[in-house]
Amino acid sequence: MKKHERIFIAGHNGLVGSAIQNTLKKRGYTNIITATRHELDLTNQNDVAAFFQITKPDYVFLAAAKVGGILANSTYPADFIYINLQIQNNIIHQSWVNGVKKLLFLGSSCIYPRNSKQPIKEEYLLSGTLEPTNDAYAIAKIAGIKMCQSYNAQYGTNFISVMPSNIYGSRDNYDLENSHVLQALIRKFHEALPSNPVTLWGTGSPRREFLHSVDLAEACLFLMENYNDSQIINIGPGKDISIEKLSHMVQEIIGHKGEIRWDSTKPDGMRQKLLDTTLINRMGWYPKIKLEAGIRDVYTNLDTKIWNNHTVASLTEGE
Repeated sequence: MKKHERIFIAGHNGLVGSAIQNTLKKRGYTNIITATRHELDLTNQNDVAAFFQITKPDYVFLAAAKVGGILANSTYPADFIYINLQIQNNIIHQSWVNGVKKLLFLGSSCIYPRNSKQPIKEEYLLSGTLEPTNDAYAIAKIAGIKMCQSYNAQYGTNFISVMPSNIYGSRDNYDLENSHVLQALIRKFHEALPSNPVTLWGTGSPRREFLHSVDLAEACLFLMENYNDSQIINIGPGKDISIEKLSHMVQEIIGHKGEIRWDSTKPDGMRQKLLDTTLINRMGWYPKIKLEAGIRDVYTNLDTKIWNNHTVASLTEGE
């Protein structure tokens, strides 16, 4: 990508999109195209078509998505599959129609089968049954991957798909009904009195890996410049942690001294989804931010006023 070329970030106000935008600006890219949710409805086919015809982007980062944790995915599966399919279909198709040089589609580690071998290789996609607590979201993301691959095969486009592990960072969602596990832990421990018990979902035994949004943004730019294959590619630290150990890490960072209780009547989700990052590591990319240091930085700079503003509707990045 040349510094003056037009780069559209779909979802620039979200966790990932904002990190990509900041990274591009720091590197001197001067022609970044964005649109808020009020300016452009990404689920509207005609609006997206008109936007692309006017702006004519050279490159596209597709970071807009409706996202959430186990509760949100289980409660609003129709929203998760419909909104994500609409966004993906519109942006990917219009990227081809308008001659976009390259598109990067952001997927998720939840696309892989619930009982995948660990660590999860890219080739394991569609090799087994999905995790039922987020299958609607996963199916939408898989459709996006297949759409990119299909347009590459039929039209010769250069649309790549990346699969990151769990992401955290600034501009995150801390709504207890809709957030992911790390974000929910931060809020619960922060709001609890120092010695009061905190009740957490599940058993604490599942394992997850976490990548800072800044590292993900760096990886996305790296792949935009160096990767041109239809095969999906994993992005992650290559190391996971149990939810129980993570909860103690967050508790210590926040300074909570109370008891941690586990509600085993609530679902755990996938037991483990550690990504095999051999492919991107061989290309020369590795994350830089360690988990504990990253969480400390996020918590130190956290503005808790945003907590009351997160609703189900805000899960569409790019507001």
